[in-house]
Amino acid sequence: MADILTVTLNPTVDLSTVAPEVTSGPKLRCDTPTADPGGGGINVSRAIKFLGGKSTAFIAAGGETGARLLQLLAAEHVKFTAFNVTGDTRQSIAVTDASTGEQYRFVMPGPVWDRATVSDALHAIEAAAPKGGLVVLSGSQPPGVPASFTAQLQSILTPKSCDLFVDTSGAPLHALATSAVGPFVLRMDDVEAEDLANRPLLKRTDTADFASELVAQGVAQNVIIARGSDGSTLVNKDGRWHCSRAIDPADVVSAVGAGDSFVGAFCMAVARGDTLVHALAMGTAAASAAVITAGTQLCNASDVMTLLPDCELSEI
Repeated sequence: MADILTVTLNPTVDLSTVAPEVTSGPKLRCDTPTADPGGGGINVSRAIKFLGGKSTAFIAAGGETGARLLQLLAAEHVKFTAFNVTGDTRQSIAVTDASTGEQYRFVMPGPVWDRATVSDALHAIEAAAPKGGLVVLSGSQPPGVPASFTAQLQSILTPKSCDLFVDTSGAPLHALATSAVGPFVLRMDDVEAEDLANRPLLKRTDTADFASELVAQGVAQNVIIARGSDGSTLVNKDGRWHCSRAIDPADVVSAVGAGDSFVGAFCMAVARGDTLVHALAMGTAAASAAVITAGTQLCNASDVMTLLPDCELSEI
C-alpha cells in the first residue's frame, strides 16, 4: 500500500454548537461547544484513520490555537508532522439553529505568510513526502501564499514520483486551471466548477463535458466534480463515470465534512491499489456517510460499508 501525506496549510480548530434560534440583536445562548481538529488535509487524514487506514498529516500550526489543534489530533491518534508558523492558527465556528435545523458557518482567514515561510513550507513538504506515495493538498491557503503554490508543489514532488491530489478553490483553483501542471487528481464541487466554467452545469453530461475539457488541456490527469446530493463525476482520458449518493437528501444532518470524507476514502482506495472507478464509489459512500452525522463529524467505517452497495456507478 502506498504511503499518504496530507497537507494542510491553513488548519483550524472547528467549534460546533447549537442555539435555540439564530437571529440578530440579542445574545445567543448556545450549547456547550464541541471542538475538532479541522482543515482540508487534516480532515482527510482523520477520515482515513476512521476508515482503518494510515496517513501522515503535514500541518502548519502556530500559537495557542495551534497547540490545541495538535493536542486534539494526538487525542485521536492521527499521525502528524508540524510545521511552525508565526501567528495564531485560526478557529471556525458552526452554529445550528435548533428552530429550523439550518447551520451557519463562520470561517476565519488564518495567519499571514511571507515569502520565506512559503519557501520553507515547500522544502518541508518535499522532505516529508513519501517517495512513490500520494500527497493530498486540501483546503484553503493562508493569506500571503501565492495562487501558484500548487504548481510549485507539483514541481518539487515530481522527482520523488509522488502522485498529487489537489482539492482547492478560489484563486488557486483558477491558477491551476490556466496551467498545464497536470496533478494526478483535481477535485472541486459543483459551485466551484460552474464558477470556473463560467456557465451552469445542470446535467451530469454538462459536468462531464467540462471535466473532459480540463483533462484535454492538461490541467489534471483525473478530474472529479462533486454534484452535491447527486454524487460525483470522474473523468480521465479513458472514460467518464458518475456515482450517485446512497441517501435521501431529506436524511442529511450536516454537510460539513462530506468532501473531506470523499477524498479520504478515495485516496485510501487508490493507495491500496483499487481502480479509480472503485475509488469513486468508496469516496461517494464516505461522503454519504458523513452527511448523516451531526456537526463537524466525518464518516465512519460501518456506515460507509453499509452505504457502498447502494452507490450506483454509471458511465456517461
